[in-house]
Amino acid sequence: MRLYNTLTRTEETFAPGVDNTVRMYTCGLTVYARGHIGNFRTFVCTDVLRRTLRHLEGYTVRHVMNFTDVDDRTIIGAQKAGMDLRSYTDQYIAAFREDARALGLEPVEENPRATDPDNIAAMGELIDQLEKKGHAYRSDGSIYFKISTMADYGKLAHLDHEGIKPGARVDSDDYVKDDARDFVLWKATSPGEPTWEVVGAPGRPGWHLECSAMALRLLGPSPIDIHTGGVDLIFPHHENEIAQSECATGHQFSRFWFHVEHLIVDEQKMSKSLGNTHIIPEIVKAGFRPSAVRFLLLSAHYRKQLNFTWESLTQAEEAMRRLIDCITRLDGVAAAGSHPDTIARVEEARTAFAAAMRDDLNTAAALGAMFELVRALNSAIDAGQVGTDDLPAIREAFHNFDLVLGILSLRRAEDEQPPIPIEEIERCIDERQAARRRRDFAAADRVRQDLAARGVLLEDSPTGTRWKRK
Repeated sequence: MRLYNTLTRTEETFAPGVDNTVRMYTCGLTVYARGHIGNFRTFVCTDVLRRTLRHLEGYTVRHVMNFTDVDDRTIIGAQKAGMDLRSYTDQYIAAFREDARALGLEPVEENPRATDPDNIAAMGELIDQLEKKGHAYRSDGSIYFKISTMADYGKLAHLDHEGIKPGARVDSDDYVKDDARDFVLWKATSPGEPTWEVVGAPGRPGWHLECSAMALRLLGPSPIDIHTGGVDLIFPHHENEIAQSECATGHQFSRFWFHVEHLIVDEQKMSKSLGNTHIIPEIVKAGFRPSAVRFLLLSAHYRKQLNFTWESLTQAEEAMRRLIDCITRLDGVAAAGSHPDTIARVEEARTAFAAAMRDDLNTAAALGAMFELVRALNSAIDAGQVGTDDLPAIREAFHNFDLVLGILSLRRAEDEQPPIPIEEIERCIDERQAARRRRDFAAADRVRQDLAARGVLLEDSPTGTRWKRK
């Protein structure tokens, strides 16, 4: 498997550094608001990376994805809401978990919060190491990392060292891109802010310190294998993680850096002022399924910008319907026998799919391989060139595709939760069948139309009537 490494700006062959276990860290949500589709593009792509490592490459994965529950934005948000920090961030962590389940993200091994006592203690230990080695200094109650003590600072973002401002420092957790200054490790707190005393000075951690401490505590010793996040985190966040981690430990922090490109909306950057930071419940309310959102987020290579539009989401819904309809058609295959040409097309698709995913996680090409198989199977079924002996290989292929992409099982789970109770759907089907038997086709059509308006479609076949979500 080859992955693009932001650190080296090249594709490299990937294998775990130790044994068969991939140690992977993902910068999770800063829980001052509900996650939007831009956040979830990163999380869905990272989920597919995790699935590829597990189900295609056969590695064990130890994956940590944190919640940043203390920083400038969470503190300000809690104060404005008149809530304590824990209660304020709890609501957004719960919302994230709800959205993650809706989008089919596999649970990771660890979801630490920055404010967990063990993590706060680890941050204090990291600062202690940096101070002892001369990489940190104290000023006005805060502690800063001195970037002039690291000769290769800026290697991830490829910063121009002439632009680095020696002696200048910044207290904000987030700051202007390419404005490289000494950054805060431990912030002196103002009255009413959450405060800890683990470094001999009351205060709270800076954003960058949190991820280093959690990654090293839960995945160490360094180097870890893969660190993931959105491209917007390359600088300053990931650059500063490297600086404090490598200067504290004396070892490389992460071997691979995996970054997902921006999602834009209607060719515009997402922003609250434009009202285009869509969230999953809003998309569902508009009549779309989370499985279609997941499909759309995987429809472009993770290193290319993806333009979200309602039209593209409609197309994703149609693509999901074609996939499910093809698989459903297999249930109607009753003729015995096997057809070598059909099995050969299945093997071609499996080979193309695996090659695409091993080629820097090319989900667009992998989906293309699936749809080539769908077209071939539909033609073969029409021609009577699929027999019952072919079905196990076909179903196994789609099962293996889905272990990696996670779209078919998600759609099936959605289908098992219809918009109205199953008992009512079945009653309506019986009512419609009775109307048809007495040749009251107008009444039968009314039943069909009523169910369609409520999100349930009926499909008739020689074996009976089945329903599916609209």
